[in-house]
Amino acid sequence: MIRGLRTAVYPVPNLAEAKAWYARVLERTPYFDAPFYVGFSVGGFELGLIPDGEPGTAGVRVYWGADNAEAEVGRLVDLGAEIYEALQEVGGGIRVAGLKDPFGNVFGVIENPSFKPGDVQ
Repeated sequence: MIRGLRTAVYPVPNLAEAKAWYARVLERTPYFDAPFYVGFSVGGFELGLIPDGEPGTAGVRVYWGADNAEAEVGRLVDLGAEIYEALQEVGGGIRVAGLKDPFGNVFGVIENPSFKPGDVQ
């Protein structure tokens, strides 16, 4: 049975640079750090990085939760991300944005007042 988002894996051309950037973005160090994979635990979910990959915007779109999407988009831009899709309301108080990380991947941000962290399994 599918239970929901567990891991989003981003290919990166330079694992060390990506690990440092995402440590700043996620404000935590990785829980798993090996030459073949770096994993960050974020609110019961995982953001993984794999080396020697080919980043791009055509892959699966993954959104990471934020209490204040506007503030988070600003913080990510300050850390070197670029706006890919501007912050927009999509209904029901849900706001989403897409940013390009320095490696070419789209990092989605979502503010969703309906999300209940206690439902995560």
